[in-house]
Amino acid sequence: MRTRTGLALALAAAVISGVSVYVNSFGVRAWGGAVGGAAAYTTAKNLVAAVVLAVVLALVTRHAPGEGLVRPRRPAHWAGLAAVAVIGGSVPFVLFFEGLARVASANAAFIQKTLVIWVALLAVPLLRERLTLWHVAAIAGLVWGQALLGGGTGGIGLGAGEAMILAATLLWAAETVVARRLLPELSALTVATARMGGGVVILIGYTLATTKWAELTAAGWHQWSWAIATGLILAAYVGTWYAALARAGAIDVTALLVPGAIITALLQSGSKALAPQWPGLALVAAGAALLLLVAARGSKGPALAGVR
Repeated sequence: MRTRTGLALALAAAVISGVSVYVNSFGVRAWGGAVGGAAAYTTAKNLVAAVVLAVVLALVTRHAPGEGLVRPRRPAHWAGLAAVAVIGGSVPFVLFFEGLARVASANAAFIQKTLVIWVALLAVPLLRERLTLWHVAAIAGLVWGQALLGGGTGGIGLGAGEAMILAATLLWAAETVVARRLLPELSALTVATARMGGGVVILIGYTLATTKWAELTAAGWHQWSWAIATGLILAAYVGTWYAALARAGAIDVTALLVPGAIITALLQSGSKALAPQWPGLALVAAGAALLLLVAARGSKGPALAGVR
């Protein structure tokens, strides 16, 4: 039951992620170069998310202590929380949005969605998770479908923008493994709040060091309304994502984020015909369905690596 709840939460996180990608495209444009650009926008929305998670943590701690704040008891806990703040809540956000300013959004989305591959490569030796042939087939369908949704991989180069996005993706993969090690002993809300709270402190320092004060003060209600909207979505995503990761395997939970691309595609299509995107949508849906079946059955099947 616990694993199935985790898988359901992972699908919920995928839906939130799909909406987030769509809404963020408007937020980035609202925070143009005249008001600090990507760095200022990222810092603003992450600050909103951190405040929201801190408030939720305080409320849950008061009314349901077991699910709220769990104080770190060992040096390893503090080190892990610091790591998720740096490699999850700050540095990769800067890399991703700076890279996004240099490459096509479809290429950026594909590179970021390879997260599941890197998590699988790390989770097998470091978390002792089981990787089966069925997992490989499901992940192949998810990644291939995502590539088709983005128009293929032919336009992806090896420039600075792509390198930044790949670096951000690798850092998020490492964060996933660190968080999975913390979650059996610390609550999901504790880790999520540490990620966004500690991360935004670093982001504020980076933004102040790299952005002119005049650009920062130029942000008005129009810009902040987008930061608040996307910050609320980010808080919901991070909270749901960590709750899923606390209940199910890192490979399964990460793979189930890819179907968020279906939500983004549906929102972006508007009145346009979705016919050209159906092969990609079908592959992503099939990969997600296969992954759910494998995960719900306890990853039965021939193991390629991991716990046998």
